[in-house]
Amino acid sequence: MDLIMAGQGAGAFWVAVAVTLVAGFVKGAVGFAMPMIMISAFSSFLPPDLALAGLILPTLVTNLSQALRQGIGPALATTAKFWRFLLAMAVFIIVSAQFVRVLPQPAMLLLLGVPITAYAAFNLSGRSPTLPLRHQRVAEWGLGVLGGLYGGVSGVWGPPLLVYLLSTGVPKLETVRALGVAFLLGAVTLLGAHIQTGLANPASLGFSAALVIPAQIGMSLGYALQDRLDQNRFRWWTQAVLIVMGLNLIRRALM
Repeated sequence: MDLIMAGQGAGAFWVAVAVTLVAGFVKGAVGFAMPMIMISAFSSFLPPDLALAGLILPTLVTNLSQALRQGIGPALATTAKFWRFLLAMAVFIIVSAQFVRVLPQPAMLLLLGVPITAYAAFNLSGRSPTLPLRHQRVAEWGLGVLGGLYGGVSGVWGPPLLVYLLSTGVPKLETVRALGVAFLLGAVTLLGAHIQTGLANPASLGFSAALVIPAQIGMSLGYALQDRLDQNRFRWWTQAVLIVMGLNLIRRALM
Protein backbone atom coordinates (compact mmCIF):
# COMPACT_ATOMS: atom_id res chain seq x y z
CA MET A 1 0.00 0.00 0.00
CA ASP A 2 2.89 2.37 0.62
CA LEU A 3 3.59 2.36 -3.13
CA ILE A 4 0.18 3.90 -3.90
CA MET A 5 -0.40 6.10 -0.85
CA ALA A 6 2.56 8.46 -1.44
CA GLY A 7 3.19 8.86 2.28
CA GLN A 8 -0.44 9.76 3.06
CA GLY A 9 -2.63 8.05 5.64
CA ALA A 10 -5.26 5.46 4.74
CA GLY A 11 -8.04 7.96 5.44
CA ALA A 12 -6.69 10.49 2.95
CA PHE A 13 -6.21 7.78 0.34
CA TRP A 14 -9.79 6.49 0.55
CA VAL A 15 -11.21 10.00 0.50
CA ALA A 16 -9.21 10.57 -2.69
CA VAL A 17 -10.70 7.38 -4.15
CA ALA A 18 -14.24 8.56 -3.33
CA VAL A 19 -13.60 12.02 -4.82
CA THR A 20 -12.24 10.44 -7.99
CA LEU A 21 -15.29 8.17 -8.34
CA VAL A 22 -17.61 11.20 -8.16
CA ALA A 23 -15.41 13.19 -10.55
CA GLY A 24 -15.44 10.29 -13.02
CA PHE A 25 -19.23 10.14 -12.91
CA VAL A 26 -19.58 13.87 -13.65
CA LYS A 27 -17.08 13.59 -16.50
CA GLY A 28 -18.90 10.62 -17.98
CA ALA A 29 -22.19 12.54 -17.87
CA VAL A 30 -21.11 15.91 -19.31
CA GLY A 31 -17.61 15.27 -20.69
CA PHE A 32 -15.59 17.53 -18.40
CA ALA A 33 -15.03 18.86 -14.84
CA MET A 34 -13.05 15.86 -13.57
CA PRO A 35 -9.74 17.69 -12.96
CA MET A 36 -11.58 20.62 -11.39
CA ILE A 37 -13.45 18.41 -8.93
CA MET A 38 -10.31 16.45 -8.08
CA ILE A 39 -7.93 19.38 -7.66
CA SER A 40 -10.50 21.34 -5.63
CA ALA A 41 -11.15 18.49 -3.21
CA PHE A 42 -7.57 17.18 -3.11
CA SER A 43 -6.19 20.61 -2.27
CA SER A 44 -8.12 20.55 1.01
CA PHE A 45 -6.34 17.48 2.41
CA LEU A 46 -3.28 16.70 0.25
CA PRO A 47 0.00 18.59 -0.33
CA PRO A 48 -0.34 20.87 -3.40
CA ASP A 49 2.18 18.95 -5.52
CA LEU A 50 0.52 15.60 -4.80
CA ALA A 51 -2.94 17.06 -5.41
CA LEU A 52 -1.90 18.06 -8.94
CA ALA A 53 0.09 14.89 -9.64
CA GLY A 54 -2.77 12.70 -8.43
CA LEU A 55 -5.12 13.75 -11.21
CA ILE A 56 -2.65 13.22 -14.09
CA LEU A 57 -3.12 9.49 -14.83
CA PRO A 58 -6.89 9.30 -14.16
CA THR A 59 -7.47 12.20 -16.54
CA LEU A 60 -5.17 10.67 -19.16
CA VAL A 61 -6.91 7.27 -19.12
CA THR A 62 -10.49 8.58 -18.94
CA ASN A 63 -9.82 11.05 -21.74
CA LEU A 64 -8.51 8.25 -23.93
CA SER A 65 -11.81 6.46 -23.32
CA GLN A 66 -13.82 9.60 -24.02
CA ALA A 67 -11.94 10.56 -27.18
CA LEU A 68 -12.21 7.07 -28.71
CA ARG A 69 -15.74 6.21 -27.61
CA GLN A 70 -17.09 6.49 -31.21
CA GLY A 71 -13.90 5.05 -32.74
CA ILE A 72 -10.53 6.30 -33.93
CA GLY A 73 -11.90 7.76 -37.20
CA PRO A 74 -14.20 10.34 -35.58
CA ALA A 75 -11.46 11.13 -33.04
CA LEU A 76 -8.98 11.92 -35.82
CA ALA A 77 -11.58 14.01 -37.66
CA THR A 78 -12.25 16.03 -34.52
CA THR A 79 -8.51 16.50 -33.98
CA ALA A 80 -8.15 17.86 -37.52
CA LYS A 81 -11.13 20.18 -37.06
CA PHE A 82 -9.86 21.79 -33.85
CA TRP A 83 -6.10 21.58 -34.47
CA ARG A 84 -5.49 25.29 -33.82
CA PHE A 85 -6.89 25.15 -30.30
CA LEU A 86 -5.09 21.86 -29.57
CA LEU A 87 -1.71 23.10 -30.80
CA ALA A 88 -1.87 26.37 -28.87
CA MET A 89 -3.04 24.57 -25.74
CA ALA A 90 -0.26 21.96 -25.83
CA VAL A 91 2.49 24.54 -26.38
CA PHE A 92 1.34 26.76 -23.53
CA ILE A 93 0.83 23.89 -21.10
CA ILE A 94 4.53 23.16 -21.54
CA VAL A 95 5.41 26.84 -21.11
CA SER A 96 3.30 27.49 -18.02
CA ALA A 97 4.20 24.17 -16.33
CA GLN A 98 7.73 25.47 -15.89
CA PHE A 99 6.37 28.19 -13.59
CA VAL A 100 3.98 26.05 -11.51
CA ARG A 101 5.78 26.89 -8.25
CA VAL A 102 6.28 30.63 -8.84
CA LEU A 103 3.17 32.02 -10.61
CA PRO A 104 0.54 33.74 -8.41
CA GLN A 105 -2.14 31.07 -8.79
CA PRO A 106 -4.93 33.01 -6.98
CA ALA A 107 -4.81 35.81 -9.55
CA MET A 108 -4.91 33.36 -12.46
CA LEU A 109 -7.81 31.41 -10.94
CA LEU A 110 -9.77 34.61 -10.38
CA LEU A 111 -9.17 35.80 -13.95
CA LEU A 112 -10.53 32.50 -15.26
CA GLY A 113 -13.34 31.98 -12.75
CA VAL A 114 -15.09 35.33 -13.14
CA PRO A 115 -15.59 35.29 -16.94
CA ILE A 116 -16.44 31.56 -16.99
CA THR A 117 -19.16 32.06 -14.36
CA ALA A 118 -20.52 35.15 -16.12
CA TYR A 119 -20.58 33.37 -19.50
CA ALA A 120 -22.42 30.30 -18.19
CA ALA A 121 -24.91 32.39 -16.19
CA PHE A 122 -25.61 34.49 -19.29
CA ASN A 123 -26.34 31.31 -21.25
CA LEU A 124 -28.63 29.89 -18.57
CA SER A 125 -30.62 33.13 -18.62
CA GLY A 126 -31.74 32.17 -22.14
CA ARG A 127 -29.43 34.45 -24.12
CA SER A 128 -26.92 32.17 -25.84
CA PRO A 129 -24.16 34.08 -27.63
CA THR A 130 -22.89 32.75 -30.94
CA LEU A 131 -19.44 33.29 -32.40
CA PRO A 132 -19.40 34.80 -35.95
CA LEU A 133 -17.73 32.49 -38.47
CA ARG A 134 -15.04 35.05 -39.32
CA HIS A 135 -13.89 35.11 -35.68
CA GLN A 136 -13.67 31.36 -35.05
CA ARG A 137 -10.02 30.93 -36.03
CA VAL A 138 -8.90 33.81 -33.84
CA ALA A 139 -10.98 32.42 -30.97
CA GLU A 140 -9.45 28.95 -31.37
CA TRP A 141 -5.89 30.32 -31.13
CA GLY A 142 -6.68 32.70 -28.28
CA LEU A 143 -8.68 30.26 -26.16
CA GLY A 144 -6.10 27.54 -26.82
CA VAL A 145 -3.36 29.79 -25.42
CA LEU A 146 -5.57 30.65 -22.44
CA GLY A 147 -6.37 27.00 -21.75
CA GLY A 148 -2.71 26.05 -21.91
CA LEU A 149 -1.61 28.82 -19.57
CA TYR A 150 -4.05 27.67 -16.91
CA GLY A 151 -3.56 23.97 -17.59
CA GLY A 152 0.15 23.91 -16.86
CA VAL A 153 -0.22 25.43 -13.40
CA SER A 154 -3.58 24.04 -12.28
CA GLY A 155 -4.27 20.88 -14.31
CA VAL A 156 -7.49 22.49 -15.64
CA TRP A 157 -7.65 23.51 -19.30
CA GLY A 158 -11.22 22.60 -20.31
CA PRO A 159 -13.36 25.72 -19.66
CA PRO A 160 -11.97 27.83 -22.55
CA LEU A 161 -12.61 25.00 -25.04
CA LEU A 162 -16.10 24.39 -23.69
CA VAL A 163 -16.91 28.09 -24.04
CA TYR A 164 -15.78 27.89 -27.69
CA LEU A 165 -17.80 24.73 -28.41
CA LEU A 166 -20.98 26.09 -26.83
CA SER A 167 -20.59 29.44 -28.59
CA THR A 168 -20.29 27.78 -32.01
CA GLY A 169 -23.20 25.36 -31.49
CA VAL A 170 -21.26 22.10 -31.76
CA PRO A 171 -23.58 19.04 -31.25
CA LYS A 172 -23.45 16.98 -28.05
CA LEU A 173 -21.48 13.97 -29.31
CA GLU A 174 -18.85 16.08 -31.05
CA THR A 175 -18.62 18.40 -28.04
CA VAL A 176 -17.86 15.47 -25.73
CA ARG A 177 -15.43 13.95 -28.24
CA ALA A 178 -13.63 17.26 -28.79
CA LEU A 179 -13.27 17.70 -25.04
CA GLY A 180 -11.90 14.16 -24.80
CA VAL A 181 -9.34 14.77 -27.56
CA ALA A 182 -8.24 18.10 -26.04
CA PHE A 183 -8.06 16.70 -22.53
CA LEU A 184 -6.13 13.64 -23.74
CA LEU A 185 -3.55 15.78 -25.51
CA GLY A 186 -3.38 18.07 -22.50
CA ALA A 187 -2.98 15.15 -20.09
CA VAL A 188 -0.12 13.66 -22.10
CA THR A 189 1.54 17.07 -22.32
CA LEU A 190 1.02 17.71 -18.60
CA LEU A 191 2.52 14.33 -17.71
CA GLY A 192 5.60 14.99 -19.84
CA ALA A 193 6.01 18.52 -18.52
CA HIS A 194 5.82 17.47 -14.88
CA ILE A 195 8.12 14.50 -15.33
CA GLN A 196 10.61 17.18 -16.35
CA THR A 197 9.78 19.44 -13.40
CA GLY A 198 9.96 16.50 -10.96
CA LEU A 199 6.39 16.89 -9.73
CA ALA A 200 5.47 13.58 -11.42
CA ASN A 201 7.75 11.05 -9.73
CA PRO A 202 7.45 7.34 -8.81
CA ALA A 203 5.68 8.05 -5.51
CA SER A 204 3.16 10.54 -6.88
CA LEU A 205 2.51 8.53 -10.04
CA GLY A 206 1.87 5.39 -7.98
CA PHE A 207 -0.80 7.32 -6.11
CA SER A 208 -2.19 8.66 -9.39
CA ALA A 209 -2.27 5.18 -10.97
CA ALA A 210 -4.34 3.83 -8.07
CA LEU A 211 -7.01 6.43 -8.81
CA VAL A 212 -7.47 5.25 -12.40
CA ILE A 213 -9.81 2.42 -11.30
CA PRO A 214 -12.41 4.57 -9.47
CA ALA A 215 -12.16 7.13 -12.28
CA GLN A 216 -13.08 4.52 -14.89
CA ILE A 217 -15.92 3.12 -12.77
CA GLY A 218 -17.35 6.62 -12.37
CA MET A 219 -17.00 7.27 -16.11
CA SER A 220 -18.97 4.14 -16.97
CA LEU A 221 -21.81 5.20 -14.69
CA GLY A 222 -21.74 8.73 -16.12
CA TYR A 223 -21.88 7.49 -19.72
CA ALA A 224 -25.24 5.84 -18.96
CA LEU A 225 -26.63 9.24 -17.92
CA GLN A 226 -25.07 11.10 -20.86
CA ASP A 227 -26.72 8.75 -23.36
CA ARG A 228 -30.15 9.71 -21.98
CA LEU A 229 -29.60 13.48 -22.23
CA ASP A 230 -30.91 15.23 -25.36
CA GLN A 231 -29.08 18.23 -26.83
CA ASN A 232 -30.99 20.87 -24.84
CA ARG A 233 -30.71 19.07 -21.50
CA PHE A 234 -27.04 18.34 -22.16
CA ARG A 235 -26.40 22.02 -22.90
CA TRP A 236 -28.25 23.07 -19.73
CA TRP A 237 -26.24 20.69 -17.55
CA THR A 238 -22.93 21.75 -19.07
CA GLN A 239 -23.78 25.39 -18.33
CA ALA A 240 -24.75 24.49 -14.76
CA VAL A 241 -21.51 22.58 -14.19
CA LEU A 242 -19.56 25.49 -15.71
CA ILE A 243 -21.11 27.86 -13.18
CA VAL A 244 -20.13 25.55 -10.32
CA MET A 245 -16.61 25.30 -11.73
CA GLY A 246 -16.33 29.06 -12.14
CA LEU A 247 -17.57 29.78 -8.62
CA ASN A 248 -15.14 27.20 -7.27
CA LEU A 249 -12.26 28.86 -9.10
CA ILE A 250 -13.25 32.18 -7.51
CA ARG A 251 -13.49 30.51 -4.09
CA ARG A 252 -10.01 29.01 -4.47
CA ALA A 253 -8.60 32.37 -5.58
CA LEU A 254 -10.07 34.24 -2.62
CA MET A 255 -8.98 31.61 -0.11
